[in-house]
Amino acid sequence: MSRARQPPLVTGISPNEGAPWTKVTIRGENLGTGHNDLIGLSICGHNCLLTAEWITASKIVCRVGPAKDDKGEIIVTTKSGGLGTSTVSFKLLKPERIGILDQSAVWVDELSYYDMRTDRNKGISPLSLRPANPLGIEIDKGKVPLKDLENMFPRMSGDFTSENFSATWYLMENHSSTSFEQLRVAVANLKKQASKKNEGSLAYVKGGLSTFFEAQDALAAIHQKLESDGTEKVGGSMTQRLENVLNRASETADTLFQEVLGRKDKADSTRNALNVLQRFKFLFNLPLNIERNIQKGDYDVVINDYEKAKSLFGNTEVPVFKKVYSEVETRIEALRKLLLDKLLETPSTLHDQKRYIRYLSDLHAPGDPAWKCIVAQHKWILQLMQNCKEDFIKEQKGTHTQMDRSSALNRISLPAPVKRGGSFQTPKDDSWHYKSPQQVRFVEKLSDVVISQLPNFWKLWISYVNGSLFSETGEKSGQVEKLKKNARQRQNDFKGMIEEVTRRLVQLVRGALLPSSLTELQLRQYGGWDTKTPLSGAWLTQVIHTVRLSLEALSALEIPNDLLQVIQDLLQDLRVHCLLTTLQHTEEDVKRLAEKEDWVVDNEGITSLPAQFEQCMIQMLQSLKEPMECKPGEINILNLDVVQDKACEQCVSIIKVLCAVFLFVGICKYFYIKRICMSLCCVCLFWPINCQYLERHTFLNLAEHLEKNSFTTAEKIIRVSIEALRQLDEYLFETYVEKKSDPIVGSLEPGIYAGYFDWKDCLPPTGVRSYLKEALVSIISVHAEVFTVSKELVPRVLSKIIEAVAEEMSRLMQCVSSFSKNGALQARLEICALRDAIELYLTSESRTSFKQAVEALPQLQSGTDKKLLEELLNKFKSSMKLQLNCFNPASFQPVKR
Repeated sequence: MSRARQPPLVTGISPNEGAPWTKVTIRGENLGTGHNDLIGLSICGHNCLLTAEWITASKIVCRVGPAKDDKGEIIVTTKSGGLGTSTVSFKLLKPERIGILDQSAVWVDELSYYDMRTDRNKGISPLSLRPANPLGIEIDKGKVPLKDLENMFPRMSGDFTSENFSATWYLMENHSSTSFEQLRVAVANLKKQASKKNEGSLAYVKGGLSTFFEAQDALAAIHQKLESDGTEKVGGSMTQRLENVLNRASETADTLFQEVLGRKDKADSTRNALNVLQRFKFLFNLPLNIERNIQKGDYDVVINDYEKAKSLFGNTEVPVFKKVYSEVETRIEALRKLLLDKLLETPSTLHDQKRYIRYLSDLHAPGDPAWKCIVAQHKWILQLMQNCKEDFIKEQKGTHTQMDRSSALNRISLPAPVKRGGSFQTPKDDSWHYKSPQQVRFVEKLSDVVISQLPNFWKLWISYVNGSLFSETGEKSGQVEKLKKNARQRQNDFKGMIEEVTRRLVQLVRGALLPSSLTELQLRQYGGWDTKTPLSGAWLTQVIHTVRLSLEALSALEIPNDLLQVIQDLLQDLRVHCLLTTLQHTEEDVKRLAEKEDWVVDNEGITSLPAQFEQCMIQMLQSLKEPMECKPGEINILNLDVVQDKACEQCVSIIKVLCAVFLFVGICKYFYIKRICMSLCCVCLFWPINCQYLERHTFLNLAEHLEKNSFTTAEKIIRVSIEALRQLDEYLFETYVEKKSDPIVGSLEPGIYAGYFDWKDCLPPTGVRSYLKEALVSIISVHAEVFTVSKELVPRVLSKIIEAVAEEMSRLMQCVSSFSKNGALQARLEICALRDAIELYLTSESRTSFKQAVEALPQLQSGTDKKLLEELLNKFKSSMKLQLNCFNPASFQPVKR
């Protein structure tokens, strides 16, 4: 069975939000046929049927109950239509808690009040519901004993409900550690509470406005019903008749005097208007005069006229004056905006900035125009610095110069061309002198930007602090003092601006020259440079010079040193970078010394390489003179342990490069360029001589130059370099000795046993055998080769070779199981012949080896054998006198070249 009517549909509710028990009007369609037909009404899920009043089929009035949901639909249920729907919703607002002593226009449910102390629902007295924290801030119980408070405040109390309440007692007891800012919040809370009490009646009326309307409607209905009997009589009620009489009398009086009074009022108005215009023409002409003077730029005239008008008409109550003065204020407000725009324009001179700030101060502009100008200038300086960097990076990316090709050549081996801008080489392209690298020109331009803008920025701040930006007239002295106070409060903010400018300057320079000192995030903001071609020491020196000039200029402004410390740190890092870069380039220059080596030796066997190396190092030190110099506030970078270690390491690397140049490049030069047949052994002989010369002369001179150029680690550098030099010298010497001694030592054993020689069965000796003579000839050959290079090396080389030969002879003799008489005599003859021939170069080790070899032989028993041994020795020395003469010290003669 279907229903006769459609389901209810709610299409509107007024109001659509409110606190619980708010009276609302519901409108819609099919809302029932009568009160009995309405069987259900819910708003936000709360049943409101008890307060519902059915008006018509499209209107219902009810009160909203305390629903759980903050927002919900309005559902109407009727017998005829069933459960309805809603196209609107109602928002339930949370009511403010109403105190038990507060006024209220609606009924308050007292069941929600409970005793806070026991947390049990029960009735309590109204006085016990006083607020526990009247200040509205967190209570911080102090450590002041109660007895001390009673002694300090006799007959007083810290209870704010007591008649003898002491505020000081209460604060010391509950807020002794509370901050001043929190106390200020407490004062604001008290003021709110006081204002709320002052608004008591008005707030009460506002809160119960709907109740008042209902009461008014009820009273009007009662009044209408009470007078219903009188309204049906002729003439109406008594009050109605009296009102009609009064209205007729008023109309008759207006008719009699309306024309005359109208003409008089019009004449008086005209006369008064003419008098006012003549008397106050200054005010009426002021808006037009202001406009004209603004166009001419006579701001001083405008300000004077405005001050006069403000003193005369600022507080007027005359409508026409208020209207004209309002127009004046409108023009002055436009002038304030115009002056503020001009003040914030960039670029602008310091004079214009001061002038506009003074104008705005005289016009009582809102806020702090001087500080706005400082902020705008700060942003503009930062933007100029960033634009400078972006312009140079664009120029670098769009330029393909010879630098790229020369930097590629530097990565080739030693014979590559000299790098442009190297430490000590003269560029072949003269145009290079007139075109600095991008990074160098960027640092110079960036420094110009900072030096040209920061002084005026600093002077503007100084004028702001001492108040010279503002006019010092009597009536404005209070305003000036207020602005000066604001300036003092903003000192930390301005300090942060200076720090940001100097930090931005440093970070931009680091991004261009020291990218490794920045984080990845900073590199994305301040980097972007092409660092494939690193700057030389000479260009870095120029950069250091530029940064030092910038620091001196900023220091002259009396900017605090702590704000400039970041620039000092940058200078230190640049000096370290310049030092290490110059050392690296010096290493490259040392590599190129091979191209200048002519391998012409003097009488002592010294080539031109040590002298060229010394000259190269001296030029390096001269180029480092300015970067290493300590300006005021700077430190000697070589006093830093890290820098000392890196400098020493680089110097040792230079020495190693020098060694490598001599060895390998020199060999290539001899073998492939001069086409002279020269063995590695001979080349090894040249190095020890040069090594000794470097150690005894070049390094001593270098140490003196290092000390003159403020190298505090000169001793350490020389010591470590000498150690590296000696290690290489020892390696080369041992290599040479090994290559010369191995063939000689290796030929002894095969020579001894040639022809199936046997120590047990051999003929009587007739002389020294050939193998020993061949060994001596080989030793003589080594002697000649070494003597040709340097006679000082002869003892050092021959003594080592002879030690190896003696050791081998000792081994061979000790390995023989037994000797015959003839074999023992033959062995003793050869050992003695060898020992006597090289007596001059015997060492303790070689003497010991010969002694062990002789002790391994049987002793001579007869005098005949001893005589035969002596004869054969003399015969040997006589036959090889010419060959053995080289071992005679008297025969040493220098080789003339």
